[in-house]
Amino acid sequence: MGKISISIALLLVIVLAAVIVAAAVSALITYSVHKKSVEKKIGNAEDKAREILDEALKNAEAKKREGLLEVKEESIKAKNELDREIKDRRAEAQRFERRVQLKEETVEKKLDQLEKREQSLTAREEDLAKKKEVISKLNEQRLQELERISGLTSEQAKDYLLKIVEDDVKHETAVLIKEMENKAKEEADKKAKEYVISAIQKCAADHVSEAAISVVQLPSDEMKGRIIGREGRNIKTLETMTGVELIIDDTPEAVVLSGFDPIRREIARIALERLIVDGRIHPARIEESVEKARKEVETVMKEEGEAACLDVGVHGIHPELVRLLGKMKFRTSYGQNMLRHSVEVAQLCGLLAAELGLDVRVAKRAGLLHDIGKAVDHEMEGSHVQLGTELCRKYKESATVINAVEAHHGDVEPTSLIACIVQAADAISAARPGARRETLETYTTRLKQLEDISNSFKGVDKSFAIQAGREIRVMVVPEQITDDDMVLLARDISKKIEDELEYPGQIKVSVIRESRVVDYAK
Repeated sequence: MGKISISIALLLVIVLAAVIVAAAVSALITYSVHKKSVEKKIGNAEDKAREILDEALKNAEAKKREGLLEVKEESIKAKNELDREIKDRRAEAQRFERRVQLKEETVEKKLDQLEKREQSLTAREEDLAKKKEVISKLNEQRLQELERISGLTSEQAKDYLLKIVEDDVKHETAVLIKEMENKAKEEADKKAKEYVISAIQKCAADHVSEAAISVVQLPSDEMKGRIIGREGRNIKTLETMTGVELIIDDTPEAVVLSGFDPIRREIARIALERLIVDGRIHPARIEESVEKARKEVETVMKEEGEAACLDVGVHGIHPELVRLLGKMKFRTSYGQNMLRHSVEVAQLCGLLAAELGLDVRVAKRAGLLHDIGKAVDHEMEGSHVQLGTELCRKYKESATVINAVEAHHGDVEPTSLIACIVQAADAISAARPGARRETLETYTTRLKQLEDISNSFKGVDKSFAIQAGREIRVMVVPEQITDDDMVLLARDISKKIEDELEYPGQIKVSVIRESRVVDYAK
């Protein structure tokens, strides 16, 4: 048993040794194979690297050769261009040299000709000097002979001839001037008619007719009692706050607002309409409504003024003048709305100025502002012309605009064509059909009344109502009225007109005393 165990153990040792040896051999074989494979791969990689390097070197050499060729080509091209440019410049320099040579030759020829001409002129001058001496001697002899024959000295004869020529020239000049003046007047009349007709045709204006009172419609006649209030306190508050008289009569469902100031009448109308819509009518509510209406009217005036300026294309007007323009929306003259009238006059002025080649913007500005005084003539003393002139001066308008405002009714002489254009445009706007509500009969009656009042005074020869009844000119008998009496007469006529006539604005009374002396040459 013991021997068997030893044999088995020995066998196991042998087997184990054989396995170990086999494993070692296998490992060596595997390592050897792997090493050979790795070495083979490394060899292949080195071969590929050498091939890549060889290819890169070949490409680099090719690129280098191509670059060198391109550089050579560029250098050859640049050299050729430079040679061509040098050649062209040499050719141009040669041409320039030839031109210079030709010019030098031409100048030399001209110098030779000038020298010859100078010599010829010198000879002629010497010849002329000799001839002048001979002519001078002959003239002296002629003058001496003429003085001997006429019995006059040369100075006396010269004065006589000059006087005759001067008289003839004066006569011919006077005749020519007269002909030119007549022709100019004919042309001026013709052109003026063309310009005015053209401006009238181009100006499209609305026919305006506005009432002097305002009417507020009521939902029912019961509202009249609420407007009057207990013991009339509501109507009294409204009249006190607005300065407008409320006429509540038998007219169904209507209240009439009567007032001299159109702004106050408009404020009263807006306030009353709001109170009627609200239904709460009492003194506190009336005061609140009137204040709101006043602010609303102020806003409307500003917006209307700005719209008028925008409509005619006039910019840069002082904000206060813009507000006053808007205020004219509520001002009428014989039924014609003054804001619309001013816009119409501005447009007409622009058309006329364009026809005459004048400054259209200044003409429109003067036309728009010509009646600006009517915006304040209810509040301040003076005619609308005076007030408008003062406003334009106050707000730094140009001298041309101020003169146009001052002269548009002939109170002063116009100093520019624009002022004359404003006069014409104002007359066109006021005279067109439908512009003003006053009838011809009413107008002529008022003018006749003015003249009758003036003619009723002692010493008055005749009188003339002009400027649409805004001025009365009174001619007096100089033997009956002295210069001192003229002052009293003007004052008496003004007082009588104030007492007997109703008229808008002011009426200017001009008393004229003229002395004439007449004699006859027989």
